[in-house]
Amino acid sequence: MEVIHKIGRRKTSVARLYMSKGNQKHTVNGKTLEEYFPTATLQSKIMKPLELTDNLTTYNIKVNVYGGGINGQAESIRLAISRALCEVNEEYRPVLKKEGLLTRDPRMVERKKFGQKKARKKFQFSKR
Repeated sequence: MEVIHKIGRRKTSVARLYMSKGNQKHTVNGKTLEEYFPTATLQSKIMKPLELTDNLTTYNIKVNVYGGGINGQAESIRLAISRALCEVNEEYRPVLKKEGLLTRDPRMVERKKFGQKKARKKFQFSKR
């Protein structure tokens, strides 16, 4: 198996993933997964597609991720892993789709408009 390259996005974060056969060596921006994402919830969020398809110890994963916050980065990595697993074996697709792991979340931050305080909030109105 050669190296599989996939991209995952969430909010303003972009994750470029390189997956190859190996022995569970996961690196994110040159650091180990545990160093880059110290909380267990973020680590489990990233590993969910591998757990569902029973591939926790099968692949080496190298990720370059930038933009957004730590949660958006974790979710963009999760999408990239899900897409790569579907390319490896098409039988994983229904399992991952049922959990909603193949859906690109389109929600973005709404831009601030001029003459307003924030995107929707207005300046205080004074009648007199």
